[in-house]
Amino acid sequence: MSADLRHLLGATGPLAEEVTGFRPRREQLAMALAVAEALAERGRLVVEAGTGTGKTFAYLVPALLSGRRVIVSTGTRTLQDQLYHRDLPAVSRALGRPVRVALLKGRANYLCLHRLPLARATPDLPGLGARGLAALARIEDWSRSTVAGDIGELESVADSDPVWLQVTSTRDNCLGQDCPEFRGCHVAEARRRAQGAELVIVNHHLLLADLALKEEGFGELLPGVDAVILDEAHQFPDVAAQFFGTRVASRALVALARDAIAELTRAGLLDAAARNSIEALERAVGQAQRALQGLGERVEWDALPDAALEAAGDVADALGRIAERFGEPALEAPGVRQCARRALEAALRLGAILGAGAADGLRWAEVGARGFSLELTPFEVAARLKAHFDARPCAWICTSATLAVDEDFGHFTRRVGLEGARTLRVPSPFDFATQARLYLPKGLPQPSDPAYTAAVIDAALPLVRAAGGRSFLLFTSYRALGEGTRLLRARLGSGDEFPLLVQGEAPRDALLRRFRELGNAVLLGTGSFWEGVDVRGPALSLVAIDKLPFAAPDDPLLKVRLEGLKREGRNPFLEFQVPQAVLALKQGVGRLIRDPNDFGVVMLGDPRLKSRGYGRAFLASLPPMTVTEDEAEAVAFLRHHLGALAPTGTP
Repeated sequence: MSADLRHLLGATGPLAEEVTGFRPRREQLAMALAVAEALAERGRLVVEAGTGTGKTFAYLVPALLSGRRVIVSTGTRTLQDQLYHRDLPAVSRALGRPVRVALLKGRANYLCLHRLPLARATPDLPGLGARGLAALARIEDWSRSTVAGDIGELESVADSDPVWLQVTSTRDNCLGQDCPEFRGCHVAEARRRAQGAELVIVNHHLLLADLALKEEGFGELLPGVDAVILDEAHQFPDVAAQFFGTRVASRALVALARDAIAELTRAGLLDAAARNSIEALERAVGQAQRALQGLGERVEWDALPDAALEAAGDVADALGRIAERFGEPALEAPGVRQCARRALEAALRLGAILGAGAADGLRWAEVGARGFSLELTPFEVAARLKAHFDARPCAWICTSATLAVDEDFGHFTRRVGLEGARTLRVPSPFDFATQARLYLPKGLPQPSDPAYTAAVIDAALPLVRAAGGRSFLLFTSYRALGEGTRLLRARLGSGDEFPLLVQGEAPRDALLRRFRELGNAVLLGTGSFWEGVDVRGPALSLVAIDKLPFAAPDDPLLKVRLEGLKREGRNPFLEFQVPQAVLALKQGVGRLIRDPNDFGVVMLGDPRLKSRGYGRAFLASLPPMTVTEDEAEAVAFLRHHLGALAPTGTP
């Protein structure tokens, strides 16, 4: 296979002819050869592939050449669509043969042919006002022509529109083979296509469902699979931790009550007693919601008020009564019986959370303006994942741009139970020493200082002006984002005509689209803008990061992992918090250089990079940029590459 790979990925190979802008990269070939070896030996491989490596082709080409049956799991729907609609067709054409490929998404991405008429027959349901009814009419028209039933096909109804909740299914409300529409079910058809495909594209949650044999309507994919490739593998441990936990969400309980009314109405079984049972559930959920308001977004179990715990107990009792009443054998309606099963499962999950002991994991509540969830998260999932990996004798290949801390993969491999796997760090082919500068401003106060954010904005502003806008300002908290936005707006003078785009003031995709179109904008963001964002060219020439991205110390999800390490007698700060922050920083820094012709400056404002011993781990893990503490040098670098800017900053 080595010769085939060198030809396919070479300067005169079929991929170079097929893909516009394709360039041979020795780093890509090195990764492809390692993947091919792992596929041949059914081995375990963990690869960190630096930005620009071309890791997608580096695993797709050997996977398809191998002739083996492969599952590719990604962290996002965006990457799933990119693989299915763009990358795989290109590789297939380059290979000169068709490849049977299937794309599997979560149930919420497929129209449910049972719930569509149910929504039409119950127009007073939430989300179906006049605007919702118009959207429902468009969905009905589309339903008569769609083949796959993928809701992404219908661009006239946004993915976030609440009407989709009424016409898509969940694991809870799916009737399975009892459904009268089962023969035409889009989810079942997606499963059938997957079982006959050479390569199946899933997401991490669906893969975990298959590993744990939790029915998601797709059946068991893994038997007979020769390899599993985890792309965006840095997200996998956190998804696994949530997946193996226990959760009861008010949104699901409200949906259960709504569906029960609809199914009972359709079956002609909605009497006063049934309605009373459902209303008791709705009252208990509402009482719990009110008791939790004002406590913060994530609340530790010991901080929950008695009223919230009492209401949770009432919810469990109400679920039990619904399960008993609607689960009677005399009720022939499949939808009603399914509601009974949902109520029973929710009651059991809630009972497990309420009755959990200290050794079972960490209990906590997540609270929002419109709902809440009660959660039980295990202290660690590595042992469970290892058992699943060991039970399936296929190749396991993990790849991402951020898996190693300096040269050490131990943090990642320990979290997913893959100690002993072969590791490979493939550097980026970009010339960071020439293309980028790492600017560490001097004299900033400690991040705990109340004036810290103001100092960061003051340090970044000369570079923003030198770049003519063209900047990402990334913050580690929403509080800092809000303060930084106010400060920057106050400091910009009449001559600084840089459009400001702020996370939360428009959808993420709209902000990014506007940023690219303007060419001289400043985008301020947190969280979702640290990864998965690809802006090429001079529209982005500065990435300024306020401080090292340590997770909030009061985050229950962080606490559960730290407690797990403490129980093993290990050092949670050095073994978890520092490595996690290093990987997060690498993601943020990775927004700048996305192309061989890109250039720019990364500004890291945190003085702990130089004053604390652990700062060396951060600097050693970043691309080999030239480091400077001289503001004038950073400004001159930007001006040199961008050319002399007009006072207005217009590009």
